[in-house]
Amino acid sequence: MGTAELARPPLNALIQDSRFEILGVVTQPDRPAGRKLKPRPSPVKQLAEDFSLPVWQPSKVGAKTFVNELAELQPDVIGVTAYGQLLPASVLNLPKWGCVNVHTSLLPKYRGAAPIQWALLEGEAETGVTIMKMDTGLDTGDILAQGVIPIRDDDTAPSLHDRLASLGADLLIQTLPRYIEGEISPKAQPSEGASVAGKIPKEAGKIDWGLSARRIRNMVRAFIPWPGAYTHRSGERGQQLIKIWQADVVDVADHNPGEVISVGKDGIKIACGERGLNVTQLQIEGGKRLSASDFLAGHKILPGEIWY
Repeated sequence: MGTAELARPPLNALIQDSRFEILGVVTQPDRPAGRKLKPRPSPVKQLAEDFSLPVWQPSKVGAKTFVNELAELQPDVIGVTAYGQLLPASVLNLPKWGCVNVHTSLLPKYRGAAPIQWALLEGEAETGVTIMKMDTGLDTGDILAQGVIPIRDDDTAPSLHDRLASLGADLLIQTLPRYIEGEISPKAQPSEGASVAGKIPKEAGKIDWGLSARRIRNMVRAFIPWPGAYTHRSGERGQQLIKIWQADVVDVADHNPGEVISVGKDGIKIACGERGLNVTQLQIEGGKRLSASDFLAGHKILPGEIWY
């Protein structure tokens, strides 16, 4: 069971490993996408169809008719990654070995929908993947295995996503046989250190320049590509929304938060509540993503103006 791009590597790893027999794939229904809003299959459905695997797309995974179909398959275990619906007990209790989830955090930290973004936002030095036997709670099931990776200074949500997806795929195919053969005993999650990484709303990307430069840079890294870390300025044609794609923390003299300190080919330096941010890649609403030097060639920005 899976829907998002994160679920493709684990599914592909299972497909490529002869120890596993895949009875079918369950994913979310096709969703409208693109300018014409044509229904688009999920990344997982596309991969499943490439290998001629049966695909189910129930609008509600707990619907009685679907659960009955699933029961007829008599699965030994159900693998789950980024499926997008909470599984009811009627599904969780179907397989002999339960439902096993690939979650991209070191549980119990960052339970929920956006663990990758929250790990970056909070400036974590490391994160990882947890293979978990699912229960009816939100990522509260017993732990089967965990793998750890460092978070690099240049990591963004997409780069960290890809490394965790690869780690999750490897860890899943290592863990499942050992779990089924009785070599791994599920362990309850510790009660200490639990946190929830909820969905990121659009307004979370609005920059408060009173925050530290480090926190704002973490926003930039965490919110690529959506919702983006964004701010506003008063330009030649009124208020302009600017999305920041790349920036570095720099030392600056005391200025008001949001004040443009200097402008040059190496970036646009802006004062923060603590230190400053040198913006090196940005995008004006309706425009292209540009380096600071290319952006300045078409937009007049002067020291002293305030971004808000």
